[in-house]
Amino acid sequence: MQKNKKIAQILLDIGCVNINFKKPFTLTSGKLSPVYVDCRKMISFPKEREIIINEMIKQIKNKYNKNIYVAGGETAGIPYAALISQKIKEPMIYIRKQPKGFGKGKLIEGEFKKNCQSILIEDMATDAGSKLHFVKALRANKLIIKDIFVAFYYGIYKSADLNLKKMKVNLNYLATWHDIISVSHDYLSKKDQKKLEDYILNIS
Repeated sequence: MQKNKKIAQILLDIGCVNINFKKPFTLTSGKLSPVYVDCRKMISFPKEREIIINEMIKQIKNKYNKNIYVAGGETAGIPYAALISQKIKEPMIYIRKQPKGFGKGKLIEGEFKKNCQSILIEDMATDAGSKLHFVKALRANKLIIKDIFVAFYYGIYKSADLNLKKMKVNLNYLATWHDIISVSHDYLSKKDQKKLEDYILNIS
């Protein structure tokens, strides 16, 4: 089985994939969608989590040898970044959504040197719009950021390409909704599979 289909199957196996055509979900972007992938759930499944993390590390090592800051976005990206940084033995930092209301009021927590390479780690991306804040924060603190790594990318919103182009970053991912469609027939009824296929293919 292809790697991306294997990842999609894992997400289905442990219940990360949610489909409800009667009561749509509200995504991070604010969009309403009958489909939603909850990658936060992955942290509770050590075996499956290990597979996901190792695959993300392979992608990272294909682009970076060493000397990078592994930046996790609050909150979902933090556990992924922690696991990855521990395995590749690189320093971790994390980026707040808002400065805390006391102390130094920092957006980025952790120790880092300016003008060094960093990568942003998140659990998933829908239209990639929510990543803009984290990318801006890294660059405002004089860190170089060219790549975002996520476990899952929706891969169905045209606005994602525009957002990524605006940020001048590459999005690296393990699976998309198209990969889920390719294996979901073993998990859904024919009726629900058809609904899912129609939705994903028509919105693309």
